[in-house]
Amino acid sequence: MEGLWAHGVLLICLLPCPVGSQTSSIPDQRWWTDPNEAPSQQHAARASQEQKADGAQEGLPPQPRCVRCCPPPEKRFYPQYQPVPQINMTILKGEKGDRGERGMQGKFGKTGVAGSRGHAGPKGQKGSMGAPGERCKSHYAAFSVGRKKPLHSNDYYQTLIFDTEFVNLYEHFNMFTGKFYCYIPGIYYFSLNVHTWNQKETYLHIMRNGAEVVILYAQVSDRSIMQSQSVMLELKEQDEVWVRLYKGERENAVFSDEYDTYITFSGHLIKYSGDP
Repeated sequence: MEGLWAHGVLLICLLPCPVGSQTSSIPDQRWWTDPNEAPSQQHAARASQEQKADGAQEGLPPQPRCVRCCPPPEKRFYPQYQPVPQINMTILKGEKGDRGERGMQGKFGKTGVAGSRGHAGPKGQKGSMGAPGERCKSHYAAFSVGRKKPLHSNDYYQTLIFDTEFVNLYEHFNMFTGKFYCYIPGIYYFSLNVHTWNQKETYLHIMRNGAEVVILYAQVSDRSIMQSQSVMLELKEQDEVWVRLYKGERENAVFSDEYDTYITFSGHLIKYSGDP
C-alpha cells in the first residue's frame, strides 16, 4: 500500500496481494470514513464491497486501487479564528521622566539661500548722553625770523643766517644754523621776503634737505625793490628747511641795514599728518 497526496487529499493505493490475502482490487471506488459512523460498521461495509469486487474481476489480473482515507473538504474540521486582544498602550503610559543631558553639537549644514531684506523697524528712543571723551590733541609749529645785515656772494654757497627772532614756537627754528627742523610731520607754509641791491642780482633758493625747492630771483636794476617767494611743503619728521644764497659766479647780494629789517623768513604748520 502506498500513499499519494492530490489536491490536499491523501490517496492510499492498494497494490495486488498474493492469493489468500484479504485485500482485492476495487476499480474506480473511493472510500472515506465518516467520523459519525462506528468502526464496526465501517469495517463491515468495506468487506462487503471487497467481496463484490473480487467476484466481478475473477479471471482478470489484479489492479491497484485507491481509497480515500480522509473526509472531503466540506466535512473537514477547521479551528475557529480566535481574536487576539489589543492593549491600549496609552493607558499604560507612565509619568514624564527627567530631562537628559544635552548631546554634542552636530555638523553644520549647507548654507541656505539668503532671504529677502526685511522691513525697516520703528525708530528707537534716543539714548542717554555718553561720558565726555579725551580732549583732542592740538599740534602747533610756527616761526618768523629776520636779518638786519646785508649779504654778498663769494666762491661758495652760503646759508642765510638770521639775527632777529619774532616768533619761534618750541624753538623749532635754530638761530645758530639758520635752519627749521621739523618735529611735527604735516603740511607747512613758508614765505621769504628780501630787498634787492641796485646794480646787483638777487639769487636765492628755499632748500629742503639739501635740495633746491623754489628760487627767488631779481635781475640787475638801477633801483632796489622788495622781492618775495612762498611755498607749501609736506614735511616728515627730522626734515630741514632753510634759505641759501647762490655762489659768486655773478655778483649777487641782498640788502639790509641795522635800522630796519629788510629780510624775513617765516613758516607754520597748516595740517598735522601724523597718527589719527
